[in-house]
Amino acid sequence: MSSVKIGFIGFGEVASIFSKEMSNKGAEIRIYDILISQKNGLEIIGNRILNNNIQINSLKEVIINSDYIISTVHSQFAKNVANECAQYLKPNNFYIDLNSTSPFVKIEISRIIESSKADFVEGAILGAVGVTGSNTHVLTAGEKGKEVAEIFTNLGLNFSYYSPEIGKASMFKMLRSIFSKGIEAILLEFLISGKKAGMEKDLWKDIISFLSEKSFDKIATNWMQTHAIAYERRYHEITQVVETMKELGIEPIMTSGTEAFFRRSLSLGMKDVFLKKPDSFEKVIDFMEKKTSNT
Repeated sequence: MSSVKIGFIGFGEVASIFSKEMSNKGAEIRIYDILISQKNGLEIIGNRILNNNIQINSLKEVIINSDYIISTVHSQFAKNVANECAQYLKPNNFYIDLNSTSPFVKIEISRIIESSKADFVEGAILGAVGVTGSNTHVLTAGEKGKEVAEIFTNLGLNFSYYSPEIGKASMFKMLRSIFSKGIEAILLEFLISGKKAGMEKDLWKDIISFLSEKSFDKIATNWMQTHAIAYERRYHEITQVVETMKELGIEPIMTSGTEAFFRRSLSLGMKDVFLKKPDSFEKVIDFMEKKTSNT
């Protein structure tokens, strides 16, 4: 059986790690990056190549010699790159966009690619490739998303099919980032404040101990369930936290957002609906979604 022909457009960390694994599994890899035409660019790209079988080509050469073209560029350039690639794509090509863009941008890119009669598949990377390497989970979406997920998994990656509808995988990633990026920011604000107060190590130790005693599932579930009956008390508590941070000289960016969230809960009328702790957090989510939705 002939090897799978893969082309990477943009050769940063994701492409470097994924291409090594795919090449090790027998794929024929070609790469293109705009750095190639810049001073010292070839040296930079060369240092990112982790398998001697990977070839550096022009954009046109990569596309016409590849069956699967993977876009891994900076997200702000994703549409422009798709337009550049479309002129060389053929009906039997697959164009896989792994860039971190909104679902609506993915839909726009799909239209660009489909105008060339090539198949478009969106991918959403759900983790830090620098940490989890080729095992980083990637969701695919599109009519050919399942086919691509199976092929790339056979080439050593961790791809799984999510939906036939373009935009769904990216919507999953964007909404997941509310949690992951929010946790990152709140932890930093928490420890910056702790350092200013001279107790960041003690605070960190306390949080680690707290989260280690029970599963996150149980802790998070209880937080959301009890929000329905404890939001007012917690609102008054968080206002004091904001004042404490200001007294320390720390701008409470994330914590002010938390204060605003609890303040909004005061206006939703939850006390008339939840007379006691609900038996599931889904009931709280359902109530709040209906009360806060703009449409």
